[in-house]
Amino acid sequence: MATVFPSAFFRSGSTPQTDPARLSGWRLAAFSSIAVPVAAAGLPLGVYLPAVYAQEYGLSLATIGLIFLVGRLWDAVLDPFMGALSDRTRSRFGRRRPWIAGGGIVFAISSLFLFFPQGQVTATSLAIVLFFFYLGWTAIQIPFLAWSGEISGRYHERTRVATYQTVITAIALLTALILPTLADQLRPGDGKLKLALMGGLVAVSILPALFLTLRAFPEQPAPVSVGARQPIGVIIRTVLGDPLLLRVLGSDFAVTLGQTIRGALIVFVVTFYMGRPEWAGGLFLFQFVFGILAGPIWMKIGLRLGKHQTAVAGELVQVAVNLGLLIVTPDSFGLLLGLTLAQGLAQGSGNLMLRSIVADVADKHRLETGDDRAGLYFSVFSLAGKAATAVAIGIALPLVGWIGFDPKVQNTPAALNGLLYVFALGPAIAHAFSAWLIHGFPLDEARHSEIRRALDERERALVPAE
Repeated sequence: MATVFPSAFFRSGSTPQTDPARLSGWRLAAFSSIAVPVAAAGLPLGVYLPAVYAQEYGLSLATIGLIFLVGRLWDAVLDPFMGALSDRTRSRFGRRRPWIAGGGIVFAISSLFLFFPQGQVTATSLAIVLFFFYLGWTAIQIPFLAWSGEISGRYHERTRVATYQTVITAIALLTALILPTLADQLRPGDGKLKLALMGGLVAVSILPALFLTLRAFPEQPAPVSVGARQPIGVIIRTVLGDPLLLRVLGSDFAVTLGQTIRGALIVFVVTFYMGRPEWAGGLFLFQFVFGILAGPIWMKIGLRLGKHQTAVAGELVQVAVNLGLLIVTPDSFGLLLGLTLAQGLAQGSGNLMLRSIVADVADKHRLETGDDRAGLYFSVFSLAGKAATAVAIGIALPLVGWIGFDPKVQNTPAALNGLLYVFALGPAIAHAFSAWLIHGFPLDEARHSEIRRALDERERALVPAE
């Protein structure tokens, strides 16, 4: 299947191209294409939509904030139930495909209403649109992540699958960041144009992406269950009691926490501490571009070192880069630029490896319990990232306010230094904690190979001979 991403871009020399179990790069790119509309809709949802709806459609910020808060809570509640439901689904189309297809339709229709509102917009109409938007979003995202872990049972192939998704997501996010900038150049201050451009990206990509994703790989038959059927609530409690999963969740929570603290404060640091407001958006884009290039680099490292060792290495690089920010002064913009480049190259290394590890942990759970709950495992993983994003905003902004920083007034040197310390030390501590949690993770390639052999032997024993 033709895509715009050549497979050579992701190619690693550590695994021969002649390996029959190696997944096609073209098919991986096609499978990952659903990340384009999902990511393109996700970025403006938290960054641009609230401001546009307030300025252009007259809704109060308090009302918009409440609606979006309730929407995110609804999204969080949906995640584990969607994971459990897709795990239990049995159809001639597979377990994951029906949810992705149905969710894609709901997502597409609700996105049109969200990005191209018609007539009078009210709090009720916005709440209804967000209700269906998050329903469609979750019905795509959770089964897709679970299916990603099922395309291949091989330890390193799962790293390749996660890499394709990470890079294509980053490209979609970069595009979504550029479109509002173009809108400002064409018609400054035109919020409706920004909304239309971002919504247009979602609209033109959703149907082709659905087609490519659903057709890229055959969905494997659901494993034969040997465990007793349990209520969803009991299953969720069982999954949350898995110590290996909790380590992965904690590590990913810390990664996302550090990234979000940095993202929430970078504009303030560049604008007020560095005194370079013209670079506030550009520096973020600069970091993003190098983040796209980093995915294949970390994949190659992961193929050589293993997943958890690579996650630790990436997090320690993040710690060093963020500690380096402590010596940045308003006169050393070049140093900040260099550290931002390094930050971009290290960005996402932990997320990439940890996402790949989740599927391995789900395999171990299936061997021990007899039930395949990959969808539920990935839903909990997704929920941890969303929680970290909310906590980071709730910590970083009040903290810099408490130390005296205020973007509306002339700040003292002490307040600006405090802003820099939070910007540097908050992510550094978070990434160090992530590395500590995942260090020495016992589920390595050798142990996972044993688990897969045992699962395959059990499957063969349970399937009656023809």
